[in-house]
This record gives sequence, structure tokens and C-alpha cells, in this order.
Amino acid sequence: MGKRKEESASNPGSQKRQRTEFIDVHTDDSSASSQLPDGEVGIIESIQLKNFMCHSNLGPFQFGSNLNFVVGTNGSGKSSVLTALIVGLGGKATATNRGSALKMFIQKGETSAHISITLRNQGRDAFKPELYGSSITVNQRINQDGSRTCKLRSKSGTVISSRKEELIGILDHFNIQVDNPVSILTQEMSKQFLQTKNEGDKYKFFMKATQLEQMKEDYSVIGKTKKNIHVQIEQGEERLEELKRVYLEKKDMFKSIASVNDMQSRLKELKHQMAWAVVSEMEKEIELLEEAVKDEERNTEFHQKVEQCQVKVNEAEKKYKAIQDKLIRVSEETQSLHPQCISLKAEVQAKRKAVNETEIIYNRSKTELKRLEKDSEQLRKRIEELKSCANQVSDPKKLERQRKIAYLREQLKAFHDEEIMIGQQVDQFQQAISKCREKQSRLGRENSEVQQALDAQQKQLRDLKDSKTNTLKRFGPHIPAFLEAIEVAHKQGHFRKKPLGPLGALIHPKDPELILAIESCLKGLLQAFCCDNHSDERTLQFLMSKYYTRGSRPQIIVNKFQNKIYDTSQKAVHHPEFPSVLTALEIDNPVVANCLIDMRGVETVLLIKSSRRAREVMQCNRPPRNCKEAFTAEGDQVFERRYYSSNFVRPKYLSQDVEAEISHLDKEIENKRAQLTAFQQQLHSIENEIRQNKDHLCDHQRHQKQLQVKITTTNAEIADLENMEEHQSTDIRIYEDEAEENKSRMECVKQDMQLKRRKMEELKNNLQEAEKKLEEMKEKIHQVEEIAGPIKAELNQAESEVENSKRHLQYYEDKQREHVAYINKHKNVLVSKRKELEEKTAKARQIFSERIQVTRTIKSLDAEMNRLREKINSESSHRGNREEIIQQFHYAKERYEDASNKLKNSRRFIAKLDEVMTERLKVYRQFLRSLSMQCKLHFEQLLRLRGCSGHIIFDHKNETLSITVQPREEEKAAHCDLRSLSGGERSFSTVCFILSLWNITESPFRCMDEFDVYMDMLNRRIAIDMILERADFQRHRQFILFTPLSMSSLPTSPHIRILRMPDPPRDQRTLNFQNRNDRDED
Repeated sequence: MGKRKEESASNPGSQKRQRTEFIDVHTDDSSASSQLPDGEVGIIESIQLKNFMCHSNLGPFQFGSNLNFVVGTNGSGKSSVLTALIVGLGGKATATNRGSALKMFIQKGETSAHISITLRNQGRDAFKPELYGSSITVNQRINQDGSRTCKLRSKSGTVISSRKEELIGILDHFNIQVDNPVSILTQEMSKQFLQTKNEGDKYKFFMKATQLEQMKEDYSVIGKTKKNIHVQIEQGEERLEELKRVYLEKKDMFKSIASVNDMQSRLKELKHQMAWAVVSEMEKEIELLEEAVKDEERNTEFHQKVEQCQVKVNEAEKKYKAIQDKLIRVSEETQSLHPQCISLKAEVQAKRKAVNETEIIYNRSKTELKRLEKDSEQLRKRIEELKSCANQVSDPKKLERQRKIAYLREQLKAFHDEEIMIGQQVDQFQQAISKCREKQSRLGRENSEVQQALDAQQKQLRDLKDSKTNTLKRFGPHIPAFLEAIEVAHKQGHFRKKPLGPLGALIHPKDPELILAIESCLKGLLQAFCCDNHSDERTLQFLMSKYYTRGSRPQIIVNKFQNKIYDTSQKAVHHPEFPSVLTALEIDNPVVANCLIDMRGVETVLLIKSSRRAREVMQCNRPPRNCKEAFTAEGDQVFERRYYSSNFVRPKYLSQDVEAEISHLDKEIENKRAQLTAFQQQLHSIENEIRQNKDHLCDHQRHQKQLQVKITTTNAEIADLENMEEHQSTDIRIYEDEAEENKSRMECVKQDMQLKRRKMEELKNNLQEAEKKLEEMKEKIHQVEEIAGPIKAELNQAESEVENSKRHLQYYEDKQREHVAYINKHKNVLVSKRKELEEKTAKARQIFSERIQVTRTIKSLDAEMNRLREKINSESSHRGNREEIIQQFHYAKERYEDASNKLKNSRRFIAKLDEVMTERLKVYRQFLRSLSMQCKLHFEQLLRLRGCSGHIIFDHKNETLSITVQPREEEKAAHCDLRSLSGGERSFSTVCFILSLWNITESPFRCMDEFDVYMDMLNRRIAIDMILERADFQRHRQFILFTPLSMSSLPTSPHIRILRMPDPPRDQRTLNFQNRNDRDED
């Protein structure tokens, strides 16, 4: 391999540069480096790819041990080789900058990809050479699901291991850092470094390349471990205290093994004292009991109270009887006045009707008189007109016209009279029709109300009959299905807690007579449901929408479910005679009880069967403490100043006698049907009457119109005749006769009016007298009722006094009986105590014959005896298990001392760790300064050797790194920041920086993709020379550089190998790698 030839014949005149042309910056070390052997461990010998990225089969091919150039056009697979190197050695997909997941590297259409990398394993630093031999082959298989499997083979191809930990151990042993950009610098990482403007990123690049970042993270982990050990020490100290307590306890037990004879003697003595102490205490007890019986027998308080209460009861009953008799007399008087009052009312109504009829007749006469007066005035004017006429010719035709006019006037008068009469009859028929319509409307409303009540009762009857088999149907026919839906939803987990309801189905009245009162109090709450939270409420609302219409849904109460009923002892009403709603109900579920307390305050509502007693309790005196209202057995609601009658007649939901309710409803339904039949008959009769009145009304209205036509026609004829007589004289005698006749009619009407007026005044006087008598009767009844009011109040008061007196008498009689029973009981106890005393005394003499005067109590003696027994038993058991006690003592001592020593060792370890870490951090800072200084010097030296100047500035405090460079053509100009340079100059400066890092880092190989990007020919030539020089200086390292250029101008050297990747044809799936040096040798 002394010479190399160009692979392509198109450039025969390429220059060859010899090694003597390189300028070595380390002249003293250069000769020494030439003696260094090639890399022995960790370098890459070969690599092969299958179905990786865009390549079906790439390789295999061999790398040289020193400097390797992989050349080829873009897309030929250079970056695929570098990516496969990272992935094949266990790197993550994101570290390649080519994909986010491993499965993305599998060739399209294939199910897996394969990578095979062979690492050299020679020399004294080889990894397990007895297993692997001189090389280690890493086989990676990437599967379609993103997983990968690894197999590690020996030189002979034998699989040694497939564990990931083994691969990590190999990489650590060879100091291969896959994610270190100095070891493997990808194209994307290189471009990112070139384009970055962040000095902090450059500093992180330096730290990662020199492994200082890993050291920093290791120190951080050590710091966390130190904190954990501190916590363990604190816990150990607590544990040590517990072990010390156990140790001391066992130590006391170890020392407590002694004789129990003294304790047994003391116990015997205490038994003697105990026997006579029992006798002494019983004697004292009997003495106290005898004294108590004597005191109770001397106490006559209850006997005196009974006598006093009996006197009060007799007086109260006597007073009540007198008031009751007085009220009966007043009531009888009131009852006797009511028939007279009814008779007077009927008389007043009859006389008022007669007055009204007389007024109508009088008004008709008055109207007739006005009409006659008007006609008289017209006749007078006409006569005067005729007299004033000078011409008195008596023409026969004229006389005929006058007679015709007179006849027409008589006809007109008859028409007017008939019209007035017809008008009055029309009014009467209209009034009759209006009254019938009003009666028809009222009966229709009553009929509808009765029909609605009938429908409701029929529905209730059906529900009651259904409830005989299922009581839940009382609350609605759909309730069983709805509750089943709730149960299913609860089992499916839609409710946090199962809703309860209807509440009426979960309560049971104790007294059947109070059921209507309880329903009147609770009303809609009987159909309500209760939920634990608002989420369950929304779920229940959704279920309700399937079974209830919008306006008929029952109430949903949200109340936190509790397992105990509220304590209402302070706010509840307590009455010796009447229960509250809460106490009148049997409620098994505390949630239901709490719901009724919250929503209705059932603990403050009394139930009083009698309306009279309810008024007395709530209105005559102050209501009982905490009582807000009361309900009677009829369902009436009673407040302190108000009383409301119930709208309910029978209970609907809580009744216990279903058959009785069904029988009652059957009778109610029959009554309602009878009422409906009667209403229908009345409505039919009224409709017939209306129809008849309408027929009469139409006939009269038709006749009235005909009369009006006749009046109009007659008036027109009279007007025509009068017009013909306008200039002729009229027969004055006719008009005068008519005027006389009209006058006589007026006189008759006036006389008739006077008679009617006198009759009307007489009837009015009679009406006033009747009304006066009625008012006097009403006043008399009112006065009697006013007298009865205070008497009733007085009677109620007297009744309360009787009941209170009887209650007090009953109370003291019960107390007296209890007192007598108490005395008899204590006498019986005294007899049995005396017998027991005799037995105890005999037993004490058997235990110790002489009586002992004991000052201590039985309790204190018993406590001391128990302590002695326990101690004796304990000591006896200790004697029987002496070896066990000794063994437990030594075991506790050993555990305590062992824990104490471990705690001391941990404290010493922490102290030593603090000392070591202080020294380590000191060395780390020195190492950081040393490496940064070496990198800086190498960088400046490389630039100076190429005629440039520049430097690197490290700021370890702020963790930043800045690079400034002055190009050759700007020697006199100021130093420029890396960002102000051209692309080629930045690439050249980056190569210098990378070479500087290569000098201070340890890794068996360095890979760099497109190291000469953005460089011009001059900078590329200089950079290549520097890399050749560095590779020649570090023969024990392997360098793999990827470039799209041909590299035909490189000098011939056995340490340089060029791998060319030609563009494959479309039908070629395997790329043939050719080594120029190998071909030369061939």
C-alpha cells in the first residue's frame, strides 16, 4: 500500500502531495507519535446495512485503522452509514436528526432493518478477549413496531450475549460515546453549530464533548444520594430510639427475676382484709338504706298534692258545668231566633218584589202621560194655526182629507201603544234568556268541576286497586318502572349514591287517625325524590323525562346523605299530649328523616286531632315552645293567629286500609255520577226554555219591525195629507174634539197614577217596616252571638283548667304510686341485703375468724390484689421461661448495638463523602480550567499555523463560550465574531474548534459528516491538511470523514483509506464499495 491511484480516469493530472509537505505544529512529538501503534480496541473494522432507510443492501466494507474518507454524491448513502453507526451502537433515533422513531429507518415495504458493526478487540485493553476474541460484532435488528433486538457475536460468529447491559458495558470499556458530537458529528449537528448564535449552546457543546457535563450530572446524583442518606440517618435515629426502648425493657425483665414469697404473703393478708371489708361496706349500705326508707315514709308531700289537685279538679268541673249551661241557654236562644229571621227575609223579598212590580206599572203610566201631554200640545198648536187662517172655506174634499187625517192619527196612536207593549215584552224575553244563559253557564262550570273530580276519583280508584298488589302504584302507575330504571342506572354506575323516593313510600304513620293531617302537612313532598349531589340530580332529571311530562315531574331534593338523623332536641317541639309530625312517623332511613326536617321542619309541627283543642293550644295561649303550626285530623292548618280549612277530605297516599278507601271512593263516584245526571237534566231543561224564549223573542221582534214600518207609512200619509191642507182651513171642530178626548184621557191617566203612587208608597212603607224588623232581628241574633263568643272562650278556658287540673292530679297520683312502689322496693332490697350480710359475715369468719377493722375501700384492696396477682403470675411465668428471657435480652441488645454501629458508620460515610466531594469539586474545577485552557491554546495555535488569529473566551460562571477569528486578508482589522464570518470561514473555524476538542478528548474513533460544508477551495485544503496532520499525530485513533467531494488530491499513505460510494443504477439494489488502496494492491 505504498501508492494510491485515482479511481476515476477523468482526472489524470491530479497533484499528489507527500507527507513531507505537512507542517507539524508539534515537532517534538511528531517523531514520537509516528512510533505509536494503530488503534487496538474500540475502532470500527466494518459495517453492513440491510433494508435501512433507502438501501436494501449497503456494504459490507472495511474501515482503515487511522484516517478514512467516505466520498460520494448526495443521496448515495453517506449519511445512512453514519446514522446506522449511531443506531447500531445503541443510540436513540432522535440523536441522528434523521427521524423521531426507530421504525422510520426501515426501508419502505420491508418489515425489519439490520445493522452489523464490527469493533476491534485487541491488546491489553481488550474486553473479555477469552469470550469475544480479537473483534466484537454488534448485530441490531429494528422491528416494524419500533422495538429492536441486539446480539453480540465473537470473532468466530458465536452469539455471546443479547443483553443491552452488555453492549453498554462494551461502550463504556472502549470509552465510546455515541451521543458525543466530538465522537460522531452529524451533518445536522454541524450545521446547527455553524448557524447557532447562542454562546450558551457552544458552551454545552464543549461540556458534552469533554464529558465534563456527565461529571457534573454524576456529582448532582451524588448530592441527591447524600440527601437520601441524611433522611435514612434521621429514620435510623428514630428506629434506634425504639430499639433502645425495647432493649431497656428486656433489661428490666432480665433483672426482675426474683422470689414471689413476700408478694404471696401480702396477697393473703389482703384477702383477709377484703373479706371483712365487704362486711363493713355492706353494713354501711344497709344502714343508709334503712335511713332512706324511714325518710321516704315520713315524706307526705305527694299525698297532700293529690288532695289539693282533687279539690281543684272538683272546682274546675263545677265552673265548667255552670259556663256550659249558660252557653247552652244562649245557643238555644240563638237557634230560636233563626226561623224568625228566615221568615222575615222571605217577607222582605216578597214586598220588595211587589214594590218593583208597582214601580214598573207606575212608570208605564208616567210614560203614557208624557206622550198624551205631547199630543195635546201638538193639537193646541194645530188649532191655533187653523183659527188664524182667514179662509174658512168648507170644501167637501177638504173635510174628507181632515177625516182621513184624524183616522190615520187614531191608527198611529194604536200602533204606538202596541209598539210600547211589544217592546216591554221583548225586554222581558231578553231578560229571561240572559238569566237562563247565566244559569246555564253556572251549571256548566259546576258540571265540569264535578266531571274533573269524577275523573280524578276514578284514576285514584284505579291506583288504589293497583296498589293492592303493588303499594308503589299509589304514587303513579309508572312509579315501579321508574324505580326499576333507577336501580339499573345505579348498577351501571351512573349514580354516585342511589336516589331515594318517593318519600311517601319510605315513611309509615303510627296513628291511622293522623294520616290525613300528615298528608296535608307534607303535600308534594310525599312524591319527591332525594339525591346526594347535583350530578345525581341531573341524571335523575334525565330519567324522569322518560316517565313524566314537563309540568308533572315531582320535586328533586339535593341533600347530602348521612347515616344519622339530625339532633333536633333543642329546636323540636315537645308536648306532653300531642306528637309532632316527626315523632308520629316511623322512618327507617335517616336520609329521609333529615330531608323532611330540612324541607318541612316536621319536628316543629304538632298533630292535634280535635279542631277545638288545636285552637286552644295554638291561639288561646302562646303556642308551645318551638311550635310553628299544627294540623288537625281533618287536615286543617292552625297558626297562632290564622286558621285554614283543608282542601283534602280523604288521604291519598298513606292510608293503611285500602279496602275502606276503595269503598269510600266507589260511593263518592256514584254520588258524582248522580250529580252529573242531574246537571244534564237541568241543562237540557234550560236549553229548551232558552229555545222557546228565543222563538217568542224572534216573533215579537218581527212584529215590532212590522209596527215600525206601519208607523213610518202612517206618518208619511199624514204628512202628505197635511201638505195638501197647507193653504186650506181645517176643520177646527175635529181637532177640538180630539183635544177634548185627549184631555179626558190625561185626566184618567193622572187619576190612575195617583192611585198607583199611593199604592206604591204604601208598599214601600210596608217594605221599610219589614226591613226594619229584619235588621232588628239580625241585630238581636248578633247580640246573642256576641254574648256567646266570650262564653265560648270562657268555656274553653274552663275546659283547659279542668284538663290541666286532671293532668296535675294524674301526675301526682302517679308520683304517689311511684313513691309507694319505691318504698316497697327498698324494703324488699333491705330484706335481701340483711340476708346477704349474714352470708358474707359467715364467709368472712371462714376466711379469718377474728374480725378486722379495715379502713381501706374494697376498690383499692381489689386493685392492689390484682396488681399482686399479675406480678406473681408474671414472675412465675418468668421463672418457667428464664432461658427465653435471657435470649430475648441478648437479641434486643445485639439489635440495638448493630443499629447503633450502622448509624455511626453512615455518619462517618457522610462526613467522608463531604470531604471527598469537596476535593472532587475542587479537582473538577481545576480540570475544567485545564481543558478549557488546552482547547483555547490548541485553537489559537491551529489558527496561527494557517496565518490567522483568533481566540476562544470561556465564561464558566455564566456558562458561555464565544469564538472570535481574524481572517488572513484582514490582519490589521479587528477580531470578528464567528457570526460575522462567511460560511466557508465559519466552517474552517468550526474544524479548528473540533480539532482542538479532539486533542483534549478520549475516544477510539471520530466521525464527522460533511466537515467541509460552506468552505472554499483554499479553506478546504487547509482544513484537510490539518486533519491529515492530526490523524498522523494520533495513529492510535480512527478518523472517519464523510464528504461529497472526490478527495483525489490526497497524498498516498498506508494510513489513509478512501471509500467511494458511486451512484447505483435504478435496478441495482447493492452498492459495491471499492477501496483504492486495495485495488492498487490487486
